[in-house]
Order: sequence, then structure tokens, then C-alpha cells
Amino acid sequence: MQRRHFIRTTAAAAALATVGLPALAQGNWPTGKAITYLVPFPAGGTTDTVGRLIAQKLGPVLGTSVVIDNRGGAGGSIGSEIASRAPADGYMLLGGTISSHAINVSLYPRIGYDPVKSFAPVTLIGTNPVVLVVPANSPYKNLQDVLAASKAKSGGLSSASAGTGTSQHLALELLAYKSGVKFTHVPYKGSGPAIQDVIGGQVDMMFDTTVVAGPHIQSGKLRAIAVTSAKRLGSMPDVPTVAESGIQGLKDFEVVSWQAIFVPAGTPAPVVDRLHKEIRTILAEPEMQERLKGLGMEPADMTTAQIADFQKAEVQKWAQVIKAANIKAE
Repeated sequence: MQRRHFIRTTAAAAALATVGLPALAQGNWPTGKAITYLVPFPAGGTTDTVGRLIAQKLGPVLGTSVVIDNRGGAGGSIGSEIASRAPADGYMLLGGTISSHAINVSLYPRIGYDPVKSFAPVTLIGTNPVVLVVPANSPYKNLQDVLAASKAKSGGLSSASAGTGTSQHLALELLAYKSGVKFTHVPYKGSGPAIQDVIGGQVDMMFDTTVVAGPHIQSGKLRAIAVTSAKRLGSMPDVPTVAESGIQGLKDFEVVSWQAIFVPAGTPAPVVDRLHKEIRTILAEPEMQERLKGLGMEPADMTTAQIADFQKAEVQKWAQVIKAANIKAE
């Protein structure tokens, strides 16, 4: 009787001990349950496109399905908050960006998550450099011309963007902050109408991604002044970087939009490591490399520790710029 009582008591204690533990502790991961890949932007954008490419290949590798869930709004903040509150069991992936995981925390009065503490980084998919362009018939041939003209003009040269707080806008503010030259920001609702007004000469200039600006540069409608990456781009080898201008204060100038994958903080390390390994292998495939480059992205390859350091530096950099320029969310 005493032995049976001991066995029952021990079994009950073991059962209670498992209550509240993540699914991983109760069995292998993944178990066949579908994995959600949350995209905090509407369907059709770069984050959504990249997410679908990865999900299509990741599902078969893990032996389960990976389902895309679009939750757009507030520059990625709404979907990111939803993902941050999901169980940390390996069944929630989040497509994070420079907006959702570096800029928004300083741009909006309140977001319901901490971009660093609420998540664990899995993969940096790639970066998307930004290029400064002017109309083809503009008198400005280089960055020195642009800064000199803006200095001489009341209010500075006008510069379009896809909206307040976007990477195009913040690239302008960083240039103003580091060079000490003022510009007039002209926000639009998207890159499409903004770049058309630059082409038409209604606006003096614009920073935009190589995806949007590239075709117009190639067609001769726009002139590329400088790229904001640390090194020249293989697709635009004749266009200097901002840092190459030799202008004081701009030697460390760098602005790149980026795409990454995060999981909720507390996700077991073996799960994070497995995801990192499998997604890294997928991204290294020649086909995926070409697809990313076709989207105007420079494929990246960082360890999770390197991604964490990179993200923290991005948060600090944009907090400084947003505060200095007194930028407020629309």
C-alpha cells in the first residue's frame, strides 16, 4: 500500500511539474503543429514577399506547415505587439524590419513591446540600401553640389519621402544632422507618387530604395548622387557612397533598410538555433540569393549575437536622429 501510494504521489507531482512548461518540454519540436510566420505589414510588400519565399521552403524542412499571417498597421508595430505576446514555444515567427524593430520605439508615443527585450533574433535576411536621386536635368552632379545648394536656399532643398518616419525620411534627417545643412521634408503616401514628383521636378531630390529608384536611374529619368551603404553597390558601381564624399561628419554615414526574423523572447535556445541553421541554409541557396537581389536586397549572413548587436546599434542611432530632428509620427 505504501509503495502504491508513493508511486501515485510521485506521478501526480511529475504531472504538476509539467504544467506551464512550453510545448518543447513535452515533446519534440516541431510536432506537426503549424508554425505562424507573422508579417506586420499588408500583403504584397517586401516583408510579405520575403516571408512567403522562406515559408515555402522552411515548412518541408521542418516537416510541418508555415502559415503567413498579415497584421499590418502603425509601421509594423501592431503585428509586432501581437507576436510579442505569443507563447515562446517556437510556433511564432515574426518578419521584423528597420521600422518595427529600430525606428518605431522612438517615433511613436507608445508601442506595446520592446523591440529588443520582447524578442530573440533568428536571422538577418538582408539589407536594402538607399540611394539619393535628383531629376535627370538637375544642376546637381554630386553630394557637394546638393549640400551647397541647400545651404544657399532659404529652407533648404526639398526632399520627398514615402512618409514621415520611413527610411527615406530618416536618411534625409541623418544627412541633415551629420552635415549641419537644412532641408525641407515633403512626405507622400508611398514611394510611387513621391518619386514621380522628383522625376517631374516638383521636388528637388529624394532618398529611396534601390528597388524603386533603380529602374528610373537606368532609364535616365533620375540621376544617382550617392548610395547610403558602407560600400558601393555591385548594381551601381559608378555611384559613390555618401561616406566617400569626403565631407566632414559623413565619414561613417550609413543607412540601410533591413529585413529580419524574430521569435518571442524566451523561445528555447535549441529552437532558435535550429531555425537559424535551417533558414540560413535556405537563404544561401543560389535561387534564393538571386530572388533577394531581384528585390534590391543585399543578402546578409550574421550570427544571432551579431544580429542582436546590430539591432541595438540601429535603435540607438535612430533614437538620436529622431530626437534631434523632433520627428513625430503622423
